[in-house]
Amino acid sequence: MLARKIGELMLSRKAHDVTILDLRKLSSAADFFVLCSADSDTQVKAIADAVRDGMEERGEAPWHSEGFQALSWVVVDFVDVVAHVFHRESRSFYNLERLWHDAPRIELRDEEPSPAQRPAAKARVKKTATARPRTGRKRSASSQE
Repeated sequence: MLARKIGELMLSRKAHDVTILDLRKLSSAADFFVLCSADSDTQVKAIADAVRDGMEERGEAPWHSEGFQALSWVVVDFVDVVAHVFHRESRSFYNLERLWHDAPRIELRDEEPSPAQRPAAKARVKKTATARPRTGRKRSASSQE
C-alpha cells in the first residue's frame, strides 16, 4: 500500500505521530492522507525529502509539492495519497484529524522502541562469598578461654 510506504519513509527520519487517514468513503480529492509531525524545520525538510526521494526510487513521482520554503507544513501530493509533513505547532493549529474526524485511522509506530519504552536494564547481581556453615565441631578447652 502506497500510504503505508510513505508512512514508513516518514518514520525513517524519526517523524512523530504518523497517521494514515482513509478518505475513500469521504472524499474524491484523495484516497489517503498520511500525516506526521517534526520537531524542527530541518526535520520537516528531511522527512519531506525522504518521502519524495523514496517514492521516486519506487517509480512514484509526486504530482505536486509545496511548502518547502516555509517548512511549517510541506505537502507532497501523489494524487491518490497526499503526504503532510507538519512542524509540531502547525499540525496542532491546522488539526486535519479533527477536520477529517470521520475517517478511519491507522497509527504507524517505529519498530524500534524509544529509550523511554525500552525495559530497564537488569542490574547485575554481584555474587559475594558466603560464610561457611559451621561444622558442629567443639572448640578445644584452650580456645574457650
